[in-house]
Amino acid sequence: MNILLVDDEPIELEQLEYLIQKKFLNWKFFKAQDASQALQIIKQHDIFLAFLDIQLPGKSGLDLAMELSVKNDIDIIMVTAYQNFKYIQTSLRLGVIDYITKPVIEEELLSVLARYERISSYSEQIVKALQIIQKEYSEKLTLNYLASKIHINSAYLSRKFHEEVGMGFSEYLNEFRLKQAQKMLIESPDLSISAISEKCGFNSQHYFSQIFRKMTGQSPRDYRLKETSQ
Repeated sequence: MNILLVDDEPIELEQLEYLIQKKFLNWKFFKAQDASQALQIIKQHDIFLAFLDIQLPGKSGLDLAMELSVKNDIDIIMVTAYQNFKYIQTSLRLGVIDYITKPVIEEELLSVLARYERISSYSEQIVKALQIIQKEYSEKLTLNYLASKIHINSAYLSRKFHEEVGMGFSEYLNEFRLKQAQKMLIESPDLSISAISEKCGFNSQHYFSQIFRKMTGQSPRDYRLKETSQ
């Protein structure tokens, strides 16, 4: 997989690459020191995951994340020296996957990257399928649509998806949507349950509540109350 690291400090770039490469030997790294360089790399290479420093010269990391979230299927992790809740909220609203703080601690970094351990062994077709799901989960996704986007037969994609991911397309999609809903319930207290259900791609609040309870053992409302009162 192609990984993009963006930071205006060369030492920080080298350190981040070193720490990631220790765990993911087959990943290919591209490095940029500002948004302009990053965008040029993205035009030339199919980037799967990007680490963006918030404080960049010129266009900030948050501005770059906003641009990438609109135009590209790239997972984004923000890197910041500031443990500022406002930055974190803004990042999450942009659809950023996660964030880490400087100085980067190897244990924290690997914890964030744990989700990619299995993905690193996926075929290119399945990686592309997962990227589309994670980008467009709020839409009415179907297996046929997904297959057409990556130019393969839907029956073949269904079989390959199950073989590599360990579950069917619909099961994975619902699980991913539910995880996004859990985050929204905590991080967006002003959003109603109905609004969160719609934003996460569910056809009805009733169905959303049903499978949410099946997954967590709680209703969305009870889950929110419990998590936000701690």
